[in-house]
Amino acid sequence: MTGNLSRRRMMQAAGMLAVTPAINTVTAAPAAKSWPIVEGPDTPKLCLGTGDGGRGLEGQEDAGFKRIKQLGVDYVLGGGPRIPWTEADLRARMERYKAAGLTLYNLMIGGFPNTIYGRPGRDEEIEKVIQSIRAAGRVGLPVIEYNFYAHRAMEGYYEQIGRGGTGYTAFDYDKMKDLPPLEREGAHGLEAMWVNITYFLKAIVPVAEEAGVRLALHPNDPPAPVSRGSGQIMGTLAGWKRLIEIVPSPSNGITYDCGVTREMGEDPVEVCRYFAGRGRINHAHFRNVQVQKPYEKYAEVFPDNGEVDMFRVMRELVRNEYAGAIYPEHPRALDYDRQQPGFRAGYPGGGGYAGIVFNVAYARAMLQAALAS
Repeated sequence: MTGNLSRRRMMQAAGMLAVTPAINTVTAAPAAKSWPIVEGPDTPKLCLGTGDGGRGLEGQEDAGFKRIKQLGVDYVLGGGPRIPWTEADLRARMERYKAAGLTLYNLMIGGFPNTIYGRPGRDEEIEKVIQSIRAAGRVGLPVIEYNFYAHRAMEGYYEQIGRGGTGYTAFDYDKMKDLPPLEREGAHGLEAMWVNITYFLKAIVPVAEEAGVRLALHPNDPPAPVSRGSGQIMGTLAGWKRLIEIVPSPSNGITYDCGVTREMGEDPVEVCRYFAGRGRINHAHFRNVQVQKPYEKYAEVFPDNGEVDMFRVMRELVRNEYAGAIYPEHPRALDYDRQQPGFRAGYPGGGGYAGIVFNVAYARAMLQAALAS
């Protein structure tokens, strides 16, 4: 009896196995994406500065543009002309880059010190900025980037020797924290700076929105607590968040910089998620750092040997459907660049075209991996 029952149960179990799908089977791998994975209208796009094809090439700009194209980079950014910008000037610039196979994506605007310092004459400056935004909209320039420093704490920069004798751009707040305000700038409290930028944004953001242009305010970099007596509105994460709420609009965004984020001691991935999830990253910088003390002591290093998880940052941008430009900036100083005639570093410990090649290659690997994942 017992033997028959056991055999019956075994037969029943065998029958169930024959008709029941396996539970612990390996799930099918997702379909592989065709290679090479390339940038498109709905993906992030690598970009470089118009001079990144090689500094010291005065009169040889076309050769510099060719060097950019050889890296597979199709988008460029640069410093804008004096305000007010004109449609004719912007169109001529864009056509020149187009002839080299490049698309102008972002121009930096400046020339409004009275606005920054809250002085008489700011309304005239703001009107010139408004004219510039409208001109940019008419020629189809997607992004205008800007700064709003009372003073930039560059006196704290110095060169730090990195791996193999390369140059890192290091910052030490102790080198400049006791410096007095400059006469032409004065000292401005943090809240006074917020008043000034609020006045500015309420005047220009509606114009940018109407023109189809996105504004990108770069963080205070270095994010020193006080810079020659002045507060830094974009020197903290709280400041970044406050900025985008002054005028709630996609046109009022930031330049997200994962390096500066880490300089402030913040998590670059979480910060990226916060701003990208709200559609307020209008431009992105892609670089890495090693931090000894947030805000005050750090070094800009190669993208592969810093504290920022660069792949997770790139993946976060992709996941949040960021489709703007990514600038793999601040190349490290390599001997090859230093030995080139006419080489000029943009920062202490900064590099040139060979360093840019390294940055672009690394950033493209991260971007392709993120798009494939």
